[in-house]
Amino acid sequence: MIRESDCVALTEGLPEVGLKTDDLGTVVLVYEGGKGCEVEFLTIDGDTVAAVSLFARQVRGVHPDEIARARRLAVGTG
Repeated sequence: MIRESDCVALTEGLPEVGLKTDDLGTVVLVYEGGKGCEVEFLTIDGDTVAAVSLFARQVRGVHPDEIARARRLAVGTG
């Protein structure tokens, strides 16, 4: 189960806010016992890219053996 403050990865892109599958965010609020959550996505500098409400199926927990990657935001987002 996903909890507040967990790091999660998107299971699908959210092009309307400039996010792609596997982008990492932090859970800031869990809704209805885990049916959904509010997730904040930040740049490396700590600027908020998006804070979005998602269904539980739209995120997954991350594992210690995964590697993070960096990418630039598309022009016009962020």
